[in-house]
Amino acid sequence: MWMVFALLSAFFAALTSILAKIGINGVNSNLATAVRTVVVVAMSWLMVFVTNQQSGLSEISKKSWIFLILSGLATGASWLCYYRALQLGSVAEVAAIDKLSIVITVFLAVIFLQDTLTIKTLIGCGLITAGTVLMVW
Repeated sequence: MWMVFALLSAFFAALTSILAKIGINGVNSNLATAVRTVVVVAMSWLMVFVTNQQSGLSEISKKSWIFLILSGLATGASWLCYYRALQLGSVAEVAAIDKLSIVITVFLAVIFLQDTLTIKTLIGCGLITAGTVLMVW
C-alpha cells in the first residue's frame, strides 16, 4: 500500500510543478508560496478532522514537536526556494535539480539514521545524479 501512496505523491508533486509554474506568472514567488501553504494547512486540518484524529494532538511528545517544527521550517524553506526557482527557470530543469533531494536524503539517512548504504542504492543515486546533470546541461 505504501507504494500506491508513493506513486500518488509523485504524480501530485509533478502536477504541483506544472500548476505552480502557471500560477506564479506575474505573482511574487513568496506570496505564491504563502497562498499555497494556506491551502495545504486547510487540507491537512480537514483530513485530521475527517479522520477524527484531533485528539492525538495532546499526545505528541516534546521531541516530536521539536522535530515536526524543524521539518516544517525545512519544508517552508524548500517551497520558497522551489517557487523562486520555478519563476526563474524551466519546470523540467528545476524539477530535475529538486529531485537531487533523493540523493541528499539517502546520504543524510546514512549519517543521521544509520540507514544501510547498499551498492544498489549507490548505483541508483549515481544514475539520478547523472540524469540530473544530463537534463540541465
